[in-house]
Amino acid sequence: MIELAVIGGGPAGLTATLYAARAGRSVAVFEGSGFGGQITLSLLVENYPGLGAVSGMELGDRMYAQAEAAGAELAFSGVQRIERNTDGTFLLETEDGAISARAVIYAAGAKPRTLGLPGEEELVGRGVSYCALCDGPFFDGQDVAVAGGGNTAFEDALFLAGRCRSVTLIHRRKTFRAEQALVEQAAQRKNLTILTDTVITDLHADNGELEHLLLKNADGRETRLPVSGLFVAFGRVPDTEMAAALAERDQEGYLLTNDRMETAAPGFFAAGDCRHKQVRQLTTAVSDGTLAAVSACRWLAEQ
Repeated sequence: MIELAVIGGGPAGLTATLYAARAGRSVAVFEGSGFGGQITLSLLVENYPGLGAVSGMELGDRMYAQAEAAGAELAFSGVQRIERNTDGTFLLETEDGAISARAVIYAAGAKPRTLGLPGEEELVGRGVSYCALCDGPFFDGQDVAVAGGGNTAFEDALFLAGRCRSVTLIHRRKTFRAEQALVEQAAQRKNLTILTDTVITDLHADNGELEHLLLKNADGRETRLPVSGLFVAFGRVPDTEMAAALAERDQEGYLLTNDRMETAAPGFFAAGDCRHKQVRQLTTAVSDGTLAAVSACRWLAEQ
């Protein structure tokens, strides 16, 4: 039995672990695919206050080392199932066996929906991105594309149009899911082109960096679009299936919490990209982790 189990070793989970360990709680964080989360895929992070420019891998390593130095247990083991014991504690079935905890912080994150094209994964951080707000500044004055037709895609395209030489928004349908106001704003930008009934069929790289896209329209005609950056804005898929029986979720599967990161289940908290919120950034994940740990420690003290 430990006091606090943290599920997920990204920025939210590692921050929560650090705060709980520094508060003197027995805490273990479980991560099955590599500590640091998706930020480790970023070649350069420039928007974390106080650090300047740092690689995502280095930032993840620093977070890991800091949590470990604080006395937390960092388990390279994924959690496969969570259930509530009759005494109110939680049972976690991990890849290395079962463990019980008095409280849980769920910080399993969310994965971006991808194009599913060959070479896409290898080009992440080398031209392919799933976050315009994070990586857009690296493409100042360059030609880029955005894939998608919802609000996020249009917001990304408008943001990039203010920095890049040209932006091409590519959507596979004729109509958009985005709000009409965003569509109209995009249509007014001289350096923003909108292509409908068009899909991306291939990503071409030169020396390991994205060089151009191969496009196909509804008539089957193929064209080549030279770009140095592609921002995929198809949304994200939260990793919350394990928590579905313990906490409420919104229509997209994100966990519902209050501003203290508390779910409807006593002793069960959520933090980071897996919870319902407006902005999903490195800094908001760290903030969530802090609040979740403080709330969990307070809850443990009151029991």
